[in-house]
Amino acid sequence: MKEKKVVVVDDSAFMRKLITEFLSSHPELDVVATARNGKDAIEKIKKFKPAVMTMDVEMPEMDGLDALGYIMEHMPIPIVMLSSLTGEGAETTFLAMEKGAVDFIAKPSGTISLDLHKIKDELIEKVLAASKANLRPMRRPARPVWFEPPAAVEREQEWDQLEDNMARKRRNNQSIVVIGTSTGGPRALQQVLTKLPSDLEAPVLIVQHMPAGFTKSLAQRLDTLSAIRVKEAEDGEILRKGTAYISPGDFHLKVRKVGASLAVDLDQSPPVNGHRPAVDVMFESVSRLGGHGKVAVIMTGMGSDGANGLIKLKETGNVQAIAESEGSCVVFGMPRAAIATRLVDCTTSIEYIAERILKYIR
Repeated sequence: MKEKKVVVVDDSAFMRKLITEFLSSHPELDVVATARNGKDAIEKIKKFKPAVMTMDVEMPEMDGLDALGYIMEHMPIPIVMLSSLTGEGAETTFLAMEKGAVDFIAKPSGTISLDLHKIKDELIEKVLAASKANLRPMRRPARPVWFEPPAAVEREQEWDQLEDNMARKRRNNQSIVVIGTSTGGPRALQQVLTKLPSDLEAPVLIVQHMPAGFTKSLAQRLDTLSAIRVKEAEDGEILRKGTAYISPGDFHLKVRKVGASLAVDLDQSPPVNGHRPAVDVMFESVSRLGGHGKVAVIMTGMGSDGANGLIKLKETGNVQAIAESEGSCVVFGMPRAAIATRLVDCTTSIEYIAERILKYIR
């Protein structure tokens, strides 16, 4: 029995028909209505109360952004945006994510994509994941939870002493921070990166599951908001402290040694668990670095990417692992898989992740 009601919103009758056919082919998804613009979409939500909605960005009368803002304020439901694969489309997509969209899909060939079948599987997967998304993050974020605390440690000042001891053990090592995220990641990254200081004593490597053409816009947007520098990674560039490097879409992000320095190593080797870039690939590459203290962070996202890479990281020692807690995740899949390895040192709400990173690398 189909359990999840869907409303499809697009100003093109052809696109509405195609998207409806794709989603209806899945046994869990039931397209109960379509809408031709944002105003129509709002009325359909009131009438059908869907579990999830797909929405085009560019529509007459009321476009996707305006409709999204109203819906998330008055009748929040998970929404997956459909965007054109252009620079302007990328900017609009990130505005939609900031307004509350759970995820987005890039149309392969513009507003009316005759080849939409190319993203059929991705569309179904993302709509299913969005239908389970958390739209109500905790108002009061929980304090970090440590998985292996000494039994005698009970007060905050004792926690601080423990962290100081850990920091002293790593003070002669260079540090590197690696972050993996997927669904809900752009907002999560904004919350973390904007809290890191410009004099951060480590480079930051980031894998965000995102198609080619969007990661550069994401990096530029985060760079304007952050004290640290944020950029799309370029093959061969030397890693610098106080800079965050986002893997380009469709490229794996690795590191290699160049003398005493570390450099970005991008390649298009086969996807891992369906992903390129893959968090597992980045984590495994960093696991081969000696003489570096490593902080691994796994945040919101569907699937289990990062869990196997975390196992590889932990085999090398001198690694502290942080997982985003369920209450602040849009989708808890990736952090849940990481926690299941029993190798995560701390699980915490997104609001505290930057603080944890700083304490681990100070």
